[in-house]
Amino acid sequence: MAVQKIIQYPHPILKSRSETVQTIDERVVRIIKNLLDTLTASPGVAIAAPQIGEADRIIICDVSGKIKEKNHGRIILVNPLIRHREGKKIFREGCLSVPDYTGNVSRADKVWVEGLDQEGRPIRLIAEGFEALALQHEIDHMDGILFLDRIASLSTDIFRRKTY
Repeated sequence: MAVQKIIQYPHPILKSRSETVQTIDERVVRIIKNLLDTLTASPGVAIAAPQIGEADRIIICDVSGKIKEKNHGRIILVNPLIRHREGKKIFREGCLSVPDYTGNVSRADKVWVEGLDQEGRPIRLIAEGFEALALQHEIDHMDGILFLDRIASLSTDIFRRKTY
């Protein structure tokens, strides 16, 4: 479809709860294609519908470029949910919608995630490490939560990004 402009913080859609997708229709397929095009054109590894101005519960995650990371390749999830979390790890996170900063965030090291694929079929997967981080980050977007909201100390755990 088309590369979309990435919505930047403090736009209100980034702090709003996204709507559950009731049916995978032409509009949802268009959003998924726009997300794919936008992610491909960006320096990121994952993206959520609110980041392109759509208040729907849709994410795409693809950490396959991180060669040493165990992953599932490109994941498209509609109505994603985290069913279980295990372990804790501090990750340095960034966000396409907050391009000037990164921050240390405590996340589960392993997550059990479920949702629907682009055809409406159920998906269940277990993600670890960087893929688990990316999924948690994008699912947070569904509830209007940014990585900035999860930083323990704004004075010691947030950093200005030198380059993207």
